[in-house]
Amino acid sequence: MSAEAETGGLEFYPMDQFLIKPLFGGDTINWYTPTNVTLWMGIAVLAIILLLVVGTRRRAIVPSRTQSISELAYGLVYSMIEDVTGKEGLKYFPYIMTLFVFILFSNFLGMLPMSFATTSHIAVTVVLAMMVFVSVTLLGFYKHGLKFLGLFWVSSAPLALRPVLALIEIISYFVRPVSHSIRLAGNVMAGHAVIKVFAAFAGNLLIAPLAILGIVAMLGMEVLVSFIQAYVFTILTCVYLKDALHPSH
Repeated sequence: MSAEAETGGLEFYPMDQFLIKPLFGGDTINWYTPTNVTLWMGIAVLAIILLLVVGTRRRAIVPSRTQSISELAYGLVYSMIEDVTGKEGLKYFPYIMTLFVFILFSNFLGMLPMSFATTSHIAVTVVLAMMVFVSVTLLGFYKHGLKFLGLFWVSSAPLALRPVLALIEIISYFVRPVSHSIRLAGNVMAGHAVIKVFAAFAGNLLIAPLAILGIVAMLGMEVLVSFIQAYVFTILTCVYLKDALHPSH
């Protein structure tokens, strides 16, 4: 929100939109407290069910609009997994598809007025990234045993450089969940904050047209970013899955 300060300036708090608040009053938040984050994550899950389950119950040769959207999402993720990991990775399609649609719907729902962008919070994206990191690491050791450590040994490099490169590879491997989560949360938060800044200046008659133009441009950009970030998170998951399935490649 924006308001004129006593000094004649303009006060606005673009980060207020990311505050986590209990749904039923009070200020104390425990692990079991329903919050605005809980609400909008639940709405995202409900929207996914309505589209992918309810919307495709009456499948037909000539698809309806909901069936067409569902098939497009299905085909996009299916081809992504097949292209990156090969046929062997298709057995993990349900998990990767769930990640993609959850992030995509959370990003788009966060753009609605009075909504909450759940993927702007690092706590949410870290959980998603850690789930990927832990699951692919366990899968790598399950399928290959200690041979999975070959992922960190660059056998094509000169022997003297291999220990140094191995250390770099190990560090980069454990940094994956950090970059995986910060990339998504940072992009979503930055876009929403910029829109809020433009909105704060929309009340000033002198610069209102420019502010409104900026809001429209940023909203268009955010639609693109919402899809791209869901796509990037998913394709990176496929890359990490490929490393678990084929550590020697």
